[in-house]
Formats: sequence, structure tokens, C-alpha cells
Amino acid sequence: MTLLFAPPTVSVPIMGTDERFPVRRIYCVGRNYVDHIQEMKEGDERDDPFFFQKPTDAVVTGDVPYPPGTEDLQFEGELVVAIGAPGVDVPVARATELVLGYAAGIDLTRRDRQRHCRARQVSWEAGKSFDASAPCGPITLRAGAGDIDGATLTLTTNGQVRQRTSLTLMIWNVAEIIAHLSRDYRLMPGDLIYTGTPAGVGAVGPGDQVRVDIDGLEPLCITITEGDTHAAQ
Repeated sequence: MTLLFAPPTVSVPIMGTDERFPVRRIYCVGRNYVDHIQEMKEGDERDDPFFFQKPTDAVVTGDVPYPPGTEDLQFEGELVVAIGAPGVDVPVARATELVLGYAAGIDLTRRDRQRHCRARQVSWEAGKSFDASAPCGPITLRAGAGDIDGATLTLTTNGQVRQRTSLTLMIWNVAEIIAHLSRDYRLMPGDLIYTGTPAGVGAVGPGDQVRVDIDGLEPLCITITEGDTHAAQ
């Protein structure tokens, strides 16, 4: 049997090697910082984490064309966890054994579409799961990332600080996120987990440069451009 066509493999570079990380699935954590919950005026910090997914080809490592269907494209700077081993119903104490490494990422959001979906009480997909909506920086292997739980995340647009937080302020830390997620899904090598964003989210447009820095990791730098969303690969 031959395949009619072979979809391109989406991958992310791994620092210090010639290898690349082939992306299987993208999981995103919603509402994982108290200040962001307060900023968005929704949810309760005592709630269990909830997850949504983006398509594999939402991952891009370069510039991002402004997407169609929105007048309010917003950035959300996040720590990204790259899974390198399989796991189901993993206890918190062993959860980081699944981690291959970490990266800086951005959960781009069509905020107006997300709010419309929320008002209609339907899935957030139109606001979250669109082309080029998950920029991801190079992956730093776990052993070289240092104390990631105590790292600082800073997002700037055009050189101006818009978000800054200690990852210690995540409601659910990396190990807890993996443990929760593995109760509902079989985590596999190639999965990426975007761990949520702090307060300070805001709009960007064509020409804006967005940079995410996380202590111990390579920065992620993107430019929002005009053009066809499919050109972002």
C-alpha cells in the first residue's frame, strides 16, 4: 500500500545537537497563573487544570503572518515542556522523568474569537487552534536547563516588557501538569505542553517583534508579518 501523500513533519531544533524534535501533539494549559485568572475575570485558582489542544502544524519557529478572522491577536508567553518518554497515569514524583527538555513559547490567541466562543458556550478552537498559533523556541535538554521551576519568564514586544513572572507562581508546576494530563491521555515522545501564561497579555499587529526569555533557555523571537498564514512554515 502506498500513501496518497505524506504530510510534512513539523519539528523543533534541539540545542547542542544536530537532531530535531518531531512534534506529535500540542497540549495547552488554561488559566495556570492567579494574576492571569484575575486579569481575564474568569475561573477560580482552586480549579483543577484544564487542557486544550492545537494542531501539530500550529508550531512555527520563525515569523508569524497575522491570521485572518480577527482584529485582536494577542500574545501569551509560556514555558513549553517537550516530552521524550511515554507515560500514562504518571505520579507527580516521577512525572519529570518523561521530560526531554524545555523551550520558550507563545500561545497566540484570536481573543475576539475566543470571547465570542465563550459567550456562545462552545469550544475555544476558533480562538486558539489556528495556523501558526504556537511559536516555539529551540529545546534545551532537561539536564542543561537548570532550575526551571524557579526560572523567570519575560516577554517583550518591540523591546518593551509586557509580561514578567517567576515560574514558581504557576498554580500547577511542571510535574503536576504532566501527572494531571497523563490521567486523560497517553503522553508520548513528540508531545509539547504549553504550561499557561501570566498576566500582561496584549495585542500585536504586523511589524511587531515579540521575544520570550526564560532563564536557562534559548530565547524565542518572532515578528508578526502581513501575508498568507500558510507561509509561516
